[in-house]
Amino acid sequence: MMSEAEFLAGLTGSPNDLALAVQALRGCAPFCLIGGLAVNHYAEPMVTLDADFAIVAGTGADDALRAAGFEVTVHPHSLNAILPGSRLRIQITINSRYGSFPSRAVIGTVFDVEMPIACLPDVVQGKLWAATDPTRRASKRAKDAADLIRLAENHREVFSLVAAGLIPGLDEIRPAT
Repeated sequence: MMSEAEFLAGLTGSPNDLALAVQALRGCAPFCLIGGLAVNHYAEPMVTLDADFAIVAGTGADDALRAAGFEVTVHPHSLNAILPGSRLRIQITINSRYGSFPSRAVIGTVFDVEMPIACLPDVVQGKLWAATDPTRRASKRAKDAADLIRLAENHREVFSLVAAGLIPGLDEIRPAT
């Protein structure tokens, strides 16, 4: 049977890009996994080629990723990194609204890599921000809403974290009160 790490390597074309990114970030400010891969920690996994992280401050993260072999592009509120030859896209969010996420993170394993993962309420909050952001592409917002539904199917407490009427698909499965 194929391991999770081997599965990811088959998708990305690189045997250790996620592990390298996590190792590089460990030497920087506190961080945690957010986004679709964090959802996969709490729900049945779905394939994604994005690894999103929140970091308390960007100081040194770009240099650490470059030292690990990544090509890094710096933006005002994020760093984007990719390992040459890989299809896994690393995005490091340096946005103050995610600043407290790392302090509440739990340790988990995704694709055989142990790392801090945003706690469930923070994953839900991040997905809510994304699903309701009118500047995001419609296809991205739809995926974020689907991620919220996946989370709610596995964790009933998600319903109490999302106001009724905000995500129509979630309301379809919301328990009657």
